Amino acid sequence: MDPSASNEAFIARFLDTLWLESGLSHNTLVAYRTDLEALAGFLASRGVSLVDAQRFQLQEFIGLRFDRGDSASTAARSLSSYRRFYRYLVREGMIDRDPSLDIVSPKMPRPLPRSLTEDDVDQLLAAPQSDKALGLRDRAMLETLYATGLRVSELVNLQMEELNMQSGVVRVVGKGNKERLVPLGERALDALESYLRNARRELLGGKSSAAVFVTARGGPMSRQAFWHLVKRYALKAGLNAKMSPHTLRHAFATHLLNHGADLRSVQMLLGHADLSTTQIYTHVARERLKRLHAQHHPRG
Repeated sequence: MDPSASNEAFIARFLDTLWLESGLSHNTLVAYRTDLEALAGFLASRGVSLVDAQRFQLQEFIGLRFDRGDSASTAARSLSSYRRFYRYLVREGMIDRDPSLDIVSPKMPRPLPRSLTEDDVDQLLAAPQSDKALGLRDRAMLETLYATGLRVSELVNLQMEELNMQSGVVRVVGKGNKERLVPLGERALDALESYLRNARRELLGGKSSAAVFVTARGGPMSRQAFWHLVKRYALKAGLNAKMSPHTLRHAFATHLLNHGADLRSVQMLLGHADLSTTQIYTHVARERLKRLHAQHHPRG
């Protein structure tokens, strides 16, 4: 049997199972497919299918990708995809032994999240023109992102029924279809109310949509479009052109901790399944404690 044909069948079955069992997002499933198709192509060039792969072949492929410039984080993510795929094949009785076992994941430095100062955020949020419909929408999106720390996919997919203006909260369906309630704050509520009252209907142009944030054509906002908006407003505000929507998520978490929030609360607001994911922000808490000690201790 042609290895390419059998590989595609195994990948398709695996992704269907992942979607049914874990409810992973479309973007996550696409990432799994990309990783597995790259490995499958490498193995097929050697006349080997995914189910016949040996550990040395996986190691060879990962090493080859490193030589071509893959980062440690990319290699680690790919290896995670392979491990989950081969665990699935073992569980289903398609192979006897997992070839990804005992492959050491590359060590990655734990970079501190790049964040914005509170003044930086103020400049960014003031950048959209509030006398235009698109400016009102963009201001509402930026204010909401900073007030809630949503992932960009969660923000652009926000539905009207998930927005409770009276209670001042947003209901978010995050990774793995896990739901959480996040407070909006007064400034985000004001920006949202202004957008909903004065701009959204104009942008829809008579169309109907369940999405909170819509484009000038009346359709839902895409992740890519919002990414470009953030970069444009960052330039306008005189900030780093490399800034992304995720930078505001980092700022949300950092500023909460700077003002005394505990790590567990930040974990819940960010929608992290594991506290270890949130612990990248512990440097913020440590720096805050150092400042408090220096300011208040008699021998600080």
